[in-house]
Amino acid sequence: MSHQPDPRSLLTPAMRHVLERIARAGHVPLHALTPAQAKLAYEAGAGVLEIPSHKLARVEDLRFTARDGAGLSAQLFAPASDTALPVLLYFHGGGFTVGSVATHAALCRHLAHLAHCAVVSVDYRLAPEWTFPTAVFDAWDSLLGLRAQCSALGLDANRIAVGGDSAGGTLAAVTAIAARDAGVPLALQLLFYPGCVGHQDTASHKTYAHGFLLEEPHIGYFFGHYLRSAADRDDWRFAPLDGVDEQGHVRELDDVAPAWIGLAECDPLVDEGVMYADRLRHAGVPVDIEIYAGVVHGFINFGRAIPQALTAHNDAARALRHAFTEN
Repeated sequence: MSHQPDPRSLLTPAMRHVLERIARAGHVPLHALTPAQAKLAYEAGAGVLEIPSHKLARVEDLRFTARDGAGLSAQLFAPASDTALPVLLYFHGGGFTVGSVATHAALCRHLAHLAHCAVVSVDYRLAPEWTFPTAVFDAWDSLLGLRAQCSALGLDANRIAVGGDSAGGTLAAVTAIAARDAGVPLALQLLFYPGCVGHQDTASHKTYAHGFLLEEPHIGYFFGHYLRSAADRDDWRFAPLDGVDEQGHVRELDDVAPAWIGLAECDPLVDEGVMYADRLRHAGVPVDIEIYAGVVHGFINFGRAIPQALTAHNDAARALRHAFTEN
């Protein structure tokens, strides 16, 4: 009987070392905490392996209004510029349950510096207090709010990209489809290991279910808090790859914004990221995909320890610069 090779052998030495350090620290896993505790634990750990925050000429608090009248906090990060800057609207990761503008500030600052653009990061509302599809609505309402404020903020409304990591990548992908539907032009969708499927049944979900940071119990925990019922798993606004609309149709992807997709090789979500890239390409959408070997979900926030994080930042920034030059 042939034995499958141990998938942990794929990890880079640095990545393996980080995972060993995390295991030795012995923290209670997020899925064993209440959502309020998980939010605090994620916030506390967010900066440990992150690069130092890049100093920028502009850091400003913004506010958008959601469709139900709620105020959404956001933060603008931008280098000095004499001309209107292009802007990336960014949605942080965290399973729709944890994470914030603060946990992803170092990443957003670095992207603003590298791409010479503004980055506006949004505190969309989180589960379990706010279930699906509130985050989807908040993401879209943030895009409309940003477009309305561009002129006052010295930003170029004709050069807007959307982006995010993990759950934020899902929100960016869904926002790009909604923008296509509404005739709102976007320069790029920048997706770091986005969630794309409604049912976590791809091969990579099995291969990397345990021992690779984002574990199967975490995914069940996050989605258990975010989704209202099993039916939400089949909604395209949760599952842009294989979800359907109210008429039961899979959303076509023709004419959505060009995509840059950065994936981690040792990640439960890697297969669905590749499949989403394939569907976009099949629809005629320009796609640039990078799979970073030997790293796990979340690696882009580990720049102090994982060299591929900085490579991914630079690759993403290059894609942004290119997209903003094209527009």
